[in-house]
Parts: sequence; C-alpha cells; structure tokens
Amino acid sequence: MEKKNIDWSNLGFGYVHTDYRYVSNYKNGAWDDGVLTEDANIVLNECAGVLQYAQTVFEGLKAYTTEDGHIVTFRPDLNAERLEASAARLEMPVFPKERFVDAVTRTVKANAAYVPPYGSGATLYIRPYMFGSNPVIGVKPADEYQFRIFCTPVGPYFKGGAKPLTIRVSDFDRAAPHGTGNIKAGLNYAMSLHAIVTAHQEGYDENMYLDPGTRTKVEETGGANFLFITKDNKVVTPKSDSILPSITRRSLVHVAREYLGLEVEEREVYLDEVKDFAECGLCGTAAVISPVGKIVDHGKEICLPSGMAEMGPVTKKLYDTLTGIQMGRLEAPSGWIHVIE
Repeated sequence: MEKKNIDWSNLGFGYVHTDYRYVSNYKNGAWDDGVLTEDANIVLNECAGVLQYAQTVFEGLKAYTTEDGHIVTFRPDLNAERLEASAARLEMPVFPKERFVDAVTRTVKANAAYVPPYGSGATLYIRPYMFGSNPVIGVKPADEYQFRIFCTPVGPYFKGGAKPLTIRVSDFDRAAPHGTGNIKAGLNYAMSLHAIVTAHQEGYDENMYLDPGTRTKVEETGGANFLFITKDNKVVTPKSDSILPSITRRSLVHVAREYLGLEVEEREVYLDEVKDFAECGLCGTAAVISPVGKIVDHGKEICLPSGMAEMGPVTKKLYDTLTGIQMGRLEAPSGWIHVIE
C-alpha cells in the first residue's frame, strides 16, 4: 500500500486523523461483532456513565515497519490482558483477548498507509479504549459499553529525543493505597494532570511519584515506570501494588537478563537510595526509555553520574536491544512480535 504524504521525521506526539477505527458495542450482556468505520465521532447521551463517573479504561501500543518491510505490533496479547484486568477492576465487561488482538490487527491493516516507514523514527500509535455508554445517574456501573480503537502516526514522545530529563519529586500522590494505580484507568491520568502542568511551569520534564502510604519509596511517573542502574551494572526496577505493570518495563527486564546477561532486582526502591544509582530511565510504550539526568527533591539536586548530555551506557544497551527486537534487527523471543502484514 502506498504511504500517505506525511513528513514522518517531523511528527510530534499528537493526534492525526486516520482513515479507519474499530468499534464494538456491549448491550444485553454481549459484545456485538464489531466493525471498522470511517466516522471518528462519538455520540453519547448527556448522562452517559463515562461522563458522570469516569468509567473508562484504555491501552496504548505501537505498530512498526521492520527492517525487512513487515508491519508488526509488539506483544499485543499483554495489552489485551492488562485491559481485561483494568475492565474487571472498574466493573466493566471484559473484551476477550483474542478479539482484542484481532481488532488491533484489523485496525492497523486498514490504516497501513499511515504506518511510518522503517528508519523514519516514527511509529503508528494504537489506542484501544472502553467506556460506559448508557445513561447512569445513580452511582453504579453502566449497563452498556463501547470498545474502540483508533491509531495515529507519532514521532518521539519527548521532543528532545534521548536528551536526559530533569524531573522533580512531586508533593502529589499518583494513586491511593489499595486504589487503581495498577490499572490503566482514565481517572488515574486525570489525577496527574495538575502535577505535570505545574512541573512544566517550574521547568521540569516529569514528576517522580512516591508511594502513597509512606511517601518514602519510588513508584513511577505520570506515564512511565522507573528503571535504575547501579554502579556495578545491576538493573533495578521499583516493585509496588500501585504501579502500572508496564509492558515495556517487563520486556526490558527480560532483555537485561537474557540478552545482556545483567542481574535484575525487582524490589522496593527507597528515595534516599536514588543518589547511589549510576543511571535512571523512564520506560513505557510512548518513549521506550527516556534517560533521566537530574532529580530534584524540594530544592536538593540528585545528579546521576550518567550526566545531562546523553543516555547512560547500560540504559543505551537496553534501549538499543529492545528497539532492535521491535524493528526486526534482532531475533525476538517467541510470541513477542505480531505480524500484521
């Protein structure tokens, strides 16, 4: 399929209208067959459950053009499983895993002209989401739901690319103890908006959120998991029940152990030990890994030895290996790459 006439190398991380999106409705206890449609608009009753009580969950994944010209997605089965967990937590019907992967495949295939070419640095971002669609005035789950997928070509999430970020320790909590921090619910991201706006106003790129119970342990940022490297090259990732289980982070842990032979520790990470790490990165679907050069804790600067000029050496190996797998330059573990066409 001939590609769209888009300046792929100068894309930002924003919405571009593409030709097709997938829609399936849940009514009377069952999902319908689902369709591809050209209509990007959603018409809802003013009392729709999603508008009144924020009953909505979503996912994010990407499609890539590999070195040999195939269009692929990366581990969509894990996105399906995470959406199932998110839906169950918010008392929403589960959209079956097999149907999720099929819907992603159909949506990407229908929009193949928008999948950026190999080497452009751009990708096709895929956004599956689900919401309560029927009128709900009492506080209760909706009875009807809509599952949708749209996609949009995007450039890097952080405009500076791999330039190390400066982040701050936030006074706000991202999630409540025993709350919804471990699912991908829209309400979690609404909670983080004021914190990220004020961080940007104060000159920071992101927030470091601490555990909501004791505020002594590192959790995550508004949209990514943390990954630290010790001075003896161990990979350390924070472990908590209120952290979103990042698919990118889980994949990087496997890459560290199995491809690079590094020791990995998935454990509680205390704020007062961050100064002892050699490198720090933020990992997630949108950015893969963004290096962190400086963390500011209420005026106290923690400067990582990896510096503010470039990604640290171990972080760079992790990034290069995972993106090499995603782009087809390196052999992938079984089941990681889902070929669209």
